[in-house]
Amino acid sequence: MNSIDAEMLFKCVHTLLSELVDGPAPGQGTWILDRDPSAGLAGTLDSLSAAQASRHIVAGESSIAGHANHLLFSLSLMNRWAAGENPFEGADWQGSWKIQTVDDAQWKELRRELREQGHAWMKALNADKDWDEESLTGSLASFAHLAYHLGAIRNMLDTAKQTPAA
Repeated sequence: MNSIDAEMLFKCVHTLLSELVDGPAPGQGTWILDRDPSAGLAGTLDSLSAAQASRHIVAGESSIAGHANHLLFSLSLMNRWAAGENPFEGADWQGSWKIQTVDDAQWKELRRELREQGHAWMKALNADKDWDEESLTGSLASFAHLAYHLGAIRNMLDTAKQTPAA
């Protein structure tokens, strides 16, 4: 069986997470997103007003603000786990969807916290840690989770930015 150098693996992991959170690095190729510098989570959310982020594009489905709050909850759990806690037992995943509407101040704070938690997660992944199969799988799954919700958000962008019918 081939072996994988841990340092190389985590360099690759950091590259992918950085692209998802901050968007593609200027002058670099991309692995997941379009080359647009604003294609990452931060740039995508920054392109929306609070009112746009709060729109329900599909009746009964989550708003972009709802997806953003859910991602904040998820990333905060990962960072608490990286700090040595077990935040998953009793985690209120349903509750992470309760915020669907935000005002300007809440939207600004939600975006700031998401950036902060995303960067903290990148830093945590670079820290020395004894990895086992479960912790590595959970960490990699967090990327897929982030990419899934970023895709859902990006699919709603054009409609969210349209002026609602009166």
